Amino acid sequence: MIETTDFEDSALLSAFQRRVYAACCRIPRGRVATYAALAASIDCASPRAVGQALKRNPFAPDVPCHRVVASDLSLGGFMGRRDGPEVLRKKRLLLEEGVGVDPQGRIVPEYLWSFKGDE
Repeated sequence: MIETTDFEDSALLSAFQRRVYAACCRIPRGRVATYAALAASIDCASPRAVGQALKRNPFAPDVPCHRVVASDLSLGGFMGRRDGPEVLRKKRLLLEEGVGVDPQGRIVPEYLWSFKGDE
């Protein structure tokens, strides 16, 4: 497991990326959060900016960007791709963690996690 301090001191990361990665590390194994919820948890108005930071995540899977999904509970992107083997890998990682995915490829809502109170 990565320690938050492992990336807090990295000169290669922006302050925004550090905040995104720290918030992402709060999502427990077996749960997912949306890009919008993660953005709101760090007072960012742009879920897309969060997605861009996660696309550049040099600490995966220790910073578990695979646990962040689209607001419609579709898988969203992974490793800068919206389809193909990268998104299949994201789905596999989530299934290995016990996250439910329905036949349409969407996350089963009971696996959605909220940053409010870090449930």
